[in-house]
Amino acid sequence: MEIKEMQAAIEAILFTMGDSVELAQIAKALEQDTETTRKMIHRMMDFYREKDRGIQIIEIENSFQMCTKKEYYQYLIKIAMQPKKPVLTDVMLETLSIIAYKQPVTKAEIDKIRGVKCDHAVNKLIEYRLVTELGRLDAPGRPILFGTTEEFLRVFGVRSLEELPSVNPVQMEDFKAEAEEEIQSITENS
Repeated sequence: MEIKEMQAAIEAILFTMGDSVELAQIAKALEQDTETTRKMIHRMMDFYREKDRGIQIIEIENSFQMCTKKEYYQYLIKIAMQPKKPVLTDVMLETLSIIAYKQPVTKAEIDKIRGVKCDHAVNKLIEYRLVTELGRLDAPGRPILFGTTEEFLRVFGVRSLEELPSVNPVQMEDFKAEAEEEIQSITENS
């Protein structure tokens, strides 16, 4: 194996693993002895130190790790502080679809449709700015009414709620029958 290929392999290993990797593991992967591998890594460490690079290789108790140089943390923090693209779980998607089609809707109504509590899903959807509080229902306890936002429309590529796909009535009846059977089987098994 050529020196440049070995260096590239070491970079790939350290970059991919993220955490520190024992020298013996790196040497084994390269099919080299540990001393040859150690010398190669130390040359790479010198190279990263001498050049204006954002990364470095550090040694930790006979292991090595690729990490960011501390003088560049300020840039990482700026990226880390940016909002991440929301990841919607099946539970959140189900909750969001109920809110989109039934709005304005309360948590109690969503819970009844789903058959389980939806607090966490609703809170995440609010955090992702897909759902918002529309006001309060004029009923005992004055529960909060939820609805979708403009961000919801943007994310799902529709100009208005009227553009949401309509629910097939026959399919809806099949879903209801399936849900009732599931509830009945759970009740019978309890």
